[in-house]
Amino acid sequence: MFLEKIQKAGIILLNELTLNNIMNFMRNRFVKVILFNIIYLTFVLMLTGIKTEYLIVSLMCSFLYLFDEKTKKFILAFGIFVVFGVIYDLMKIYPNYKVNDVDISSLYHFEKRVFGFTINNKVITPNEFFAIHHNSFFDLISGFFYINWMPVPIAFAIWLYIKYKQQFLTFSLTFLFVNLIGFCIYYIHPAAPPWYVAKYSFDFHMGIGGETAGLGRFDELLGIKIFGALYSRNSNVFAAMPSLHCAYPVVVLYYAVQSKVGWIKYILVLFMIGIWFSAVYSGHHYITDVIAGILCAGIGILIFQKILLNMSIFHNWILNYTHLIT
Repeated sequence: MFLEKIQKAGIILLNELTLNNIMNFMRNRFVKVILFNIIYLTFVLMLTGIKTEYLIVSLMCSFLYLFDEKTKKFILAFGIFVVFGVIYDLMKIYPNYKVNDVDISSLYHFEKRVFGFTINNKVITPNEFFAIHHNSFFDLISGFFYINWMPVPIAFAIWLYIKYKQQFLTFSLTFLFVNLIGFCIYYIHPAAPPWYVAKYSFDFHMGIGGETAGLGRFDELLGIKIFGALYSRNSNVFAAMPSLHCAYPVVVLYYAVQSKVGWIKYILVLFMIGIWFSAVYSGHHYITDVIAGILCAGIGILIFQKILLNMSIFHNWILNYTHLIT
């Protein structure tokens, strides 16, 4: 009887030690990195196959998480942007033109009807006007604005991360939320950009690559292939409306005003207007796409601020996340 009690106590102690060892093992930072990489790389392998960029993301995240406490908090915070990039790239797996018919002609005719004007007795769209009437100055200006479509939000996010951790999270999550809204619309209503109509008319061509359009003139002037490299890797040609390029500066400006950045907000206003102009001037978006992008940003901000942040479970999650990266 006494031996049986000792045996049971030993088994219980052994189980507890094993459980504690397992829990301690799972808390190890290195083990977490291994598990993350196994799950992440297995996921992308099943969907698209292992590519160089996926390995770079994996190595970068692993290094920052392991290096020290500051870099660990940094990657936990900016993992939101990594998620955005991965989702965007994964849209290649099942393009939106396989889900719904692509709007090629009706969007073009709507643009011509609402924003078109007559030159030489012919009604043309603003894109068609700029395709004929362009110069080196505006080519450089539009390229400069458009190339910063992502660097400016990232730079602003870094500034917020340094100054206001909670505001950083609300900005970053709003940015992600606006993108998710836009991605959903891409699948509900695939739309061809103006350059597509100029190149292929109203015929549908599946699986074509991206096009620099007017931004190619920027590359030519500087003797580089920045936009050529970017658009050769375009996830989806038929994702013109809404223009998320035009949505991003709206989100940045909103949170910049909320964060009281002073005179910098005027630079951000200029950047926003420059992006809007460049989108149309370069032939990548109709004015209709630009307006849809602005509305997408506005709706995303409104839902996030007035609904999501007022949900106690989400608000508490934000507070916990803030504590994690502080």
